Amino acid sequence: MNFRNESVGKVNDYSVNDGVITGSTANHRFKLTPYNQHIIRVQISRYNSFDEYPYAVIIEPEQGVASVDEQGESILLDTGAIKCHINTSALRLNFENAKGDLLNADDSSFGVSWLGERVTNYKQLAADEIFLGLGEKGGGVNRRGSSYDNWNTDSFGFDNDTDPLYVSTPFFIGIREGKPYGIFLDNTYKTHFNFGTSNNERFSYFSADGGDMNYYFIQGDKVADVIRQYAKLTGTIEMPPLWSLGFQQCRYSYYPDFEVETIAKTFRDKKIPADVIYLDIHYMEAYKAFTFDNETFPNPKALIEKLEGMGFKVVVILDPGIKTEDGYGTYERGVEEDIFVKYPDGAKYEASVWPGNSHFTDFTLKKGRDWWGKELKFYTDMGLEGFWNDMNEPACWGQDMPDMIEFDYEGQQVSHLKARNVYGYQMVRSTFEGARKIMGNKRPFTLTRSGYSGVQRYSAVWTGDNVAGDDFMLLGQRIVNSLGLTGIPFAGYDVGGFVEESSPALFSRWLALASFAPFFRVHSMVNSRDSEPWAYGEEVEEISRNYINLRYKLLPYIYSLFYEAHEIGLPINRSLAINYHQEEAIYGGNAQNEFTLGEWLLVCPTTSTQDFAKIYLPAGNWYNFFNDEHHHGSQHLIVETGMEDLPVFAKEGAIIPMQSEVQHTRELHDQTLRLHVYHGAVKTEQWLYEDDGETYDFQQGMHYERQVIFDGTTSKLTLKAKTGDFVSRFRNLKVYLHGFENDDYQINGIATSAKQEDLTLLDPITEFDPLPQRDKKHMVVKGIKCLEIAYTDSEITLSW
Repeated sequence: MNFRNESVGKVNDYSVNDGVITGSTANHRFKLTPYNQHIIRVQISRYNSFDEYPYAVIIEPEQGVASVDEQGESILLDTGAIKCHINTSALRLNFENAKGDLLNADDSSFGVSWLGERVTNYKQLAADEIFLGLGEKGGGVNRRGSSYDNWNTDSFGFDNDTDPLYVSTPFFIGIREGKPYGIFLDNTYKTHFNFGTSNNERFSYFSADGGDMNYYFIQGDKVADVIRQYAKLTGTIEMPPLWSLGFQQCRYSYYPDFEVETIAKTFRDKKIPADVIYLDIHYMEAYKAFTFDNETFPNPKALIEKLEGMGFKVVVILDPGIKTEDGYGTYERGVEEDIFVKYPDGAKYEASVWPGNSHFTDFTLKKGRDWWGKELKFYTDMGLEGFWNDMNEPACWGQDMPDMIEFDYEGQQVSHLKARNVYGYQMVRSTFEGARKIMGNKRPFTLTRSGYSGVQRYSAVWTGDNVAGDDFMLLGQRIVNSLGLTGIPFAGYDVGGFVEESSPALFSRWLALASFAPFFRVHSMVNSRDSEPWAYGEEVEEISRNYINLRYKLLPYIYSLFYEAHEIGLPINRSLAINYHQEEAIYGGNAQNEFTLGEWLLVCPTTSTQDFAKIYLPAGNWYNFFNDEHHHGSQHLIVETGMEDLPVFAKEGAIIPMQSEVQHTRELHDQTLRLHVYHGAVKTEQWLYEDDGETYDFQQGMHYERQVIFDGTTSKLTLKAKTGDFVSRFRNLKVYLHGFENDDYQINGIATSAKQEDLTLLDPITEFDPLPQRDKKHMVVKGIKCLEIAYTDSEITLSW
């Protein structure tokens, strides 16, 4: 075997078929395939046939999107949006945009090279080049000067420097001279990304420990455009059930059954909204999947029905290890179906995990996925609709699964080296597809710890076994922001930390932050203090109630954002790099933790130990979300951060739909849509979306959509006529006009006058404050103008 660096050399021959270029060098084959105007696939192999990776990409190449022109020692592949120059004297690729601006180029010396089985693509590194993404990674927003591995790992108690973690998304966004591009390395072996570290910034590179060089180059004029194209390539989220966007309470573990009931009743008695209670592994008989412990949960179906009547859904944990025990039905059916992974000699692989010695389902085998899906009927027959997929890296005691273990991998018969990174992804796919089939028209909820690019099509992701601490809270938010950059918008962290214990101040700050996160769940470790909102004292309970109430008020906005993510793939929590990548300040300090909820709400995480914090407002004009104080952007601010203070700002032109308080998502609100509009000399728009929140009827037109357009330059707000057959749950419309000075308005041409009222989006905390003389007016919007209108399906125009 050659262990010297072997670089791909001169192009000997090539052919063109409908814009697809296929050719060879002395020792390699290559293929360039335009998928659309903005995506080109690059394949380079040492073998006659190209390696296949069947899990991430869901689209087929469009026909006739590119032209090919030979230019001396160069071939030009032109899609209209990308100009790919192929140097034939030594196979090197340069990518430009339509204007001819260089976006990305191979290193001229090394290009694509093999070193043993490892294949690497070396890239030129521009002086100002920025790197974003890679999903579940620690570190800062700009990945430059760092390196990362993708090898799904059970990373208990991880910190900012732990790498790799649980999820592999080998996709990054580069920004060269202000112009973004994306590269998705679709290779499921262990991969490595180096963004200029340990080589004096001579080059950047990405590599895989086996298989082909197989990547997709993506062009977009904006960072958001690159994300949209990546979403076209790897898919978008399913519309989740509405209840999965509410508050969720978990611990390791709630048992026996009467403890679960007590938790549910306490939420309702204290009027703290909540939708979900989780059952961790102690609900099972001896930790065996697809069982309930008959002593601690003698009648689980009755318990689930009782909780359903209180407005709660129950989510149960599932691990992939199946205990090797005679008489255990799931095990015996698995043996009969022959769906467990094996050694090369045909013996079933066995390792120890929670239930003891266990076999592991081959989820890369269709028969294995189908078998797992059928086993889910044990849960769905009890009325369960939510499934939490854990330990699916896969994890086992000792954390050293032999690399020789064989997986089907859609008929390819590969080793653990190629299959590991997709194992958790295929497990949660099996769970989702099985539940979807059994539940018919109802939407299941699935949650996973491990995954690979494309996992967003089947599941939400949580960031695993985090630690209680301010730095870990901020790390979790950066990871969620980064997952959004890599196509996974439905993500979150364990509020309060799973490992170790939160202080009251930390818990309240973390919960406030998480009320703006896509996935909103408290979770805590076995043998640790209680971690419900009321467990930290009366003040924390009140703060928690306030922020959870705010979450439920924001659900019309949040649900509309989820529909946008379903349609085009944009994140719910958006790193500032999406819309403000040109601002240097976002790559340092606390700005790296900041994000916008959708387009309009800027959330600035701060630690629980600070009474004052330095935050950054990006370009534009901003309103304090809780008192309407006006601030100019592109500057740092020092803000007060008491125990209940989370800095949140609405951008000029923001259009934020809200509703009244409810105790859970299936409780009807007061039928008044509260539309908060923030003045500015800008033109903006926001989609409003409704459906029944629980079925797939929206796919047959049973949805309610309307576009809201604000134009501060022409003094007009327009709610376009609705589309879809769903009847809105709202009957009245109340428009809150933030920053407007006018008193007189016209509604559909009819003159009317605005009323004034004091608005409290977050109730002030006074009775527990150690400094009672502190001015609490900062929590109230005084004398805001508002208009009340009948909410009709036809166009509504408000002018001033």
